[in-house]
Amino acid sequence: MSYFSFNHKNGRCIECEGEGEKRTDLQFIPDIRNKCSLCNGTRYNGDVLEVIYRGKNIAEVLDMSVEEAMEFFKDDSTLSYKLGVMNDLGLGYLKLGQSATTLSGGEEQRIKLSKELGKIKRKKDNLDLLDEPTVGLHMEDIQKLLTSLNKIVEDGNTVLVIAHHLDVIKATDYVIDLSPEGESDGGRIIAQGSPEEVAEVTDSYTGKYLRPLLNKV
Repeated sequence: MSYFSFNHKNGRCIECEGEGEKRTDLQFIPDIRNKCSLCNGTRYNGDVLEVIYRGKNIAEVLDMSVEEAMEFFKDDSTLSYKLGVMNDLGLGYLKLGQSATTLSGGEEQRIKLSKELGKIKRKKDNLDLLDEPTVGLHMEDIQKLLTSLNKIVEDGNTVLVIAHHLDVIKATDYVIDLSPEGESDGGRIIAQGSPEEVAEVTDSYTGKYLRPLLNKV
């Protein structure tokens, strides 16, 4: 596999050393960066680029978006499923070979989520635990996450989510509301049940803020 990594001497371009570009040091002003003339910016050496899979070399595959790759790898159930999870989380526009330094915080979080959700592989009777999965996500991204989680539940799995986001709590089947205090006063169950049932519990802070969302003012 080292031949298909531009970080390894066996696979990278010998001219740019896997950078895809040549840098000219100008000392007192910003460096000039030009596309490597030997690998044409692909980062790989000629031997690697000669390896073709279904009409494309590795550089061309990595230049695909997630959505394009779903179609390209549709006959590979493992790859197509994991790419589908990424697409469901709204990442279909990302390039497979896109540099991590170009990703936003929300994109990084969704990639981490897709990695974990992709491990489930639509098996039944799994118990999956997610701790604050909405951190760093835009409201639109949260809705996509909830859609993905609902698909997992519909396939016969159980998802246990630790969350403080009301839209996530509202979308659950069952809520366990713990007391917000610390030390000896913490960890007590204040309310449990459906979101509607928790909203009726007057001692529950979660219920208090759920009530308006459920039109139970």
